[in-house]
Amino acid sequence: MSLRSPLFLLLALSTSAIGQTPAADPNAYLEDIHGKRALDTVAAWNTRSLAALEAKPGYADYRRRALDLLQADRQIANPDQILGDQVLNLWQDKANVRGLWRVASLASFTRGKPVWRTLIDVDALGKAEGKSWVWKGATCRSPSYDRCMVALSNGGGDAVVEREFDIPSGKFVADGFSVPIFKTRLSWAGPDALYVATDFGAASLTKSGYPRTAKLWRRGTPLGAANEIASATQDDVGINVSVFPDGDRTFPLVVRDVDFFHSKRSHVADDGRLVATPLPDDAVINTVLDGRLIATLASDWRGVPSGSVVAYSIADVLAGRAPTIERVLVPTRTQAVEQVDSSRSVLWVKMLDDVSGRLVSLTRGADGVWTPSVAALPAASTIHLDATAGKDDVAFATVESFLSPPALYAVRPGAQPVAVDTLPARFDASTMQVDQRFATSRDGTKIPYFLVRKKGTSGPVPALVHAYGGFRNAQTPTYLVDQPYRSGPAGLFWVEEGNAFVLANIRGGGEYGPRWHQMPLRENRQKAYDDLHAVGDDLVRTGVSAKRKIAVSGRSNGGLLVGVAMEQRPDLYGAIVMGSPLLDMQRYSHLSAGASWIGEYGDPDTPADWAFISKYSPYQNLKRGVRYPAPFIYTSTEDDRVHPGHARKFAARLDAYGDPFFYYENPEGGHAAGADKIEDAKRAALVTVYLNTQLGTAPQR
Repeated sequence: MSLRSPLFLLLALSTSAIGQTPAADPNAYLEDIHGKRALDTVAAWNTRSLAALEAKPGYADYRRRALDLLQADRQIANPDQILGDQVLNLWQDKANVRGLWRVASLASFTRGKPVWRTLIDVDALGKAEGKSWVWKGATCRSPSYDRCMVALSNGGGDAVVEREFDIPSGKFVADGFSVPIFKTRLSWAGPDALYVATDFGAASLTKSGYPRTAKLWRRGTPLGAANEIASATQDDVGINVSVFPDGDRTFPLVVRDVDFFHSKRSHVADDGRLVATPLPDDAVINTVLDGRLIATLASDWRGVPSGSVVAYSIADVLAGRAPTIERVLVPTRTQAVEQVDSSRSVLWVKMLDDVSGRLVSLTRGADGVWTPSVAALPAASTIHLDATAGKDDVAFATVESFLSPPALYAVRPGAQPVAVDTLPARFDASTMQVDQRFATSRDGTKIPYFLVRKKGTSGPVPALVHAYGGFRNAQTPTYLVDQPYRSGPAGLFWVEEGNAFVLANIRGGGEYGPRWHQMPLRENRQKAYDDLHAVGDDLVRTGVSAKRKIAVSGRSNGGLLVGVAMEQRPDLYGAIVMGSPLLDMQRYSHLSAGASWIGEYGDPDTPADWAFISKYSPYQNLKRGVRYPAPFIYTSTEDDRVHPGHARKFAARLDAYGDPFFYYENPEGGHAAGADKIEDAKRAALVTVYLNTQLGTAPQR
């Protein structure tokens, strides 16, 4: 099964045609990703910024310690997938930077003593083939689970090659299925067939750069001869056929993404007919269990409130009967459903309650009533639902918090969870404390945030605030050692040296379900920015920090957030960590797959929409003569989600206005701006010395 969620779509944007650039923009040349003039400009910025930052006190020590923490020999082997009675895992350490893809029996893994067999040594494969391979996952056929389509990226971008791999022999299949490099979507259609949505040539892509046609490709025939199953329009985001395993059966579903949050879905009958699902277009499809499709509602529907999990019989829909819509789980106003998956006969729901995780298992009675049971996992923690077993009723969940290292549990309904593995502490958490607080935004909405400090801290100290605020993506506490989207262990270094780390749960995310996400959409975007400012002001009001002693950090949509923050409140913020950012909101829909985000932001080519987008677009709102905090901007040349032109053009305008900035563009790494832990450690050190420089702190060594 390979269903692409709305969050995945944001994290897997394609590189479509750039479109027409306004002639008046002197920085338009920076949109030419690999153009010589653009790369020469980037090289000059990189040289200047790295020379300044790497010379700062503590840089080498920060980088060394970050690498030790990120590449620790003692790690948890989290289950990436459970295929029948097998567990798959990608293992990365100092000796295996890009990783070992390996397999163990489910029985040995559950006992906490897995016996691993290496399937692919990604580092060795890249060396042998002369590629900078980065692992991007595998789609495996059911119910045999003996073959997988392996996705590999050259340098860490989202464009991948897909190659058929045989698990029993541990080898790529000679003359097996192979799809050239692209942001392909595929699923198994049987032992010898694939559903494939990829670049089929002229007119086969949407304006967003995604596949416009989904085809059935049978073994032994060329990809170009595959039969079309369904198509999208050029104005749609794209199309895909997702296949859901359910015991020994599979249920294919054609998904035509109309925009980022709305899709037309149709079941594929045995005779090839497409039968529309009765669900609303904005529902999120989760899984299939015992012939029932499970989905989470994004809006009220048939008397069922948004955020609820519902189910219906697929057989009824295929037979033309109106299905009974079953209420599986209805969250309270403080709760949000984050993830839903199924095992042999149990549904598993990962939830938030005031941003604290919980895991619920549900079983269906003969009367159609679903009975919940809450797993007895540690409270006030973040829970990750790693994988579920298709042939057994067991789920594996990792539990962690800012101060508690990750622990992996095997969970069964109604039973006490069993610890499979627990990491030792990587720092002295006894000296630190975590508080959850609430700030009041401009419209009166209470905005939760987590505050991490050393115990007994008094008086204003520098604070680092991380936030995102978009695309239903909730921000939850994770162990301070390894927070890849929050600059790795930079947050740990920050707190250890007497400063404050803050995680803000502003609107636009999924912390309180669909309504929390929908409040700041389109013309209401300012609400998310007001929320961030409210958290900053609350830190000042309560004496935690002081004006211009607060740094804000964000990536992707969060990079847009902090770009706006820099311009709207230069009186409040003293440092800006801007990762893989969206910044030119007049051009975003013409860069990469920005057209797919119109449902979130609006269409800048429509005058009515540009009227509200133009009020906050960072590239257009940068002004001469304002004392902005000098930002640290980082991205990757090979970021094929958010076009590096956003970061480049913003830096160029700062340069033209004589404003200071730091800029680092990694040649590899894709949207993550780092293809491995070595690059992540470097970025953590750069961020830390940047913060020390901007906020007047000094490393304690």
